Amino acid sequence: MARQDDSGARSGRGRHRASSANGRSAPAGRRGPRATESTASAGKVDRRLDERRKEVTRARRRKWWIGFLALLGMALVVIAGWALLHSSLFSVRSMRVDGATPLVHDEVLSASGITTGVPLVSIDTAAAATSINAIPLIKNASVQLRWPSSVQITVTMRTPVAFVPVGAKYARIDPTGRVLARLVNPPTKFTPKPLEMQLPGITPGRPGSWLPDRAGAAIKVATRIPPAFRDQVAKVIGNADGTVTLQMTAPVTIALGTSEKLGAKFSDIAAIIAGTSLHAGDVVDVSVPQASTITRGVG
Repeated sequence: MARQDDSGARSGRGRHRASSANGRSAPAGRRGPRATESTASAGKVDRRLDERRKEVTRARRRKWWIGFLALLGMALVVIAGWALLHSSLFSVRSMRVDGATPLVHDEVLSASGITTGVPLVSIDTAAAATSINAIPLIKNASVQLRWPSSVQITVTMRTPVAFVPVGAKYARIDPTGRVLARLVNPPTKFTPKPLEMQLPGITPGRPGSWLPDRAGAAIKVATRIPPAFRDQVAKVIGNADGTVTLQMTAPVTIALGTSEKLGAKFSDIAAIIAGTSLHAGDVVDVSVPQASTITRGVG
């Protein structure tokens, strides 16, 4: 009976060990090889992601600093350039005026508004030219900067074709009817020679103003009289009715009529002067081209 119990006990213990060997699980806190490898791999991925995020952040910072430094460099260049252009190195040290007569040379310089020491970059050449063009004797003006320190002013003078007595002075008139100046002596040193013009009922205004339209016919005639007999014309008279009369030095009077067909009328005058004996007081009417008439003066 005792053997059987002992045998049964051993058998029971064997079965228990077998059962334990076949059905036991790993103790808590212990992992298998595959679980360890998976954890290590996940850790590596996390580290790589973290490093990538840091790299992206560093790249963004580098780009920001590069942009900031570039803008700062550009700002410094602009500031340095502005300071250099406004320095005495690029300021006006000399001015030259071409085309102006001594009468208006200083006036041109004054009208330009440009003075020595002014930075060239601050000069408005268009505004300066406009101011110079306002001078009555100036027809056209241009202002150019000559770097690093000069200004070139070039002007075209208006040329008088006639002068009108105004009291003790003479108003110079250009082909557009502009009053150029009032001087004590009539203009003589011009080509073609300006002619004296009488305009009954019209008094020239101040320099820079224009004669009224009624003076247009006389101005047109004074402008277009040919050199062939221009020196023989003493006066151009603009009549109130719009006709024009020439007072010659002979003295002979020539009635031109209107300022139309002047070429044909001038041809008639030249032919009459060359082929006809005229006397003081004669009146030659060429108002109708190729149908001229001569009225002899008394005596």
